[in-house]
Amino acid sequence: MAIAEVTVIPIGTGSTSLSSYVAELQHVLEKQSGITYTLTSMSTIIEGPLDQVFVAIRAIHEAPFQSGAGRVSTSVKIDDRRDKASSSEQKLRSVREKL
Repeated sequence: MAIAEVTVIPIGTGSTSLSSYVAELQHVLEKQSGITYTLTSMSTIIEGPLDQVFVAIRAIHEAPFQSGAGRVSTSVKIDDRRDKASSSEQKLRSVREKL
């Protein structure tokens, strides 16, 4: 399973506030199948099969354009572990066990 950290930044919106765009991205993710997601204060974590993660990333990249943004900058970091099952929770648990 792939874990992606995604930050979508709409540009040319006329405002420094982005919370309405972030909320819309969460609504877009609700409609995606085969993935789970977690909103953080700086990004969104998307987990699932790599193909589905890419579909979700494309959907949230496109969403700000539909809401009037003139430009969108999207940053993506992907952890795709294939030797054993992995998840955000498992990764956090592993670190906590070592603390």
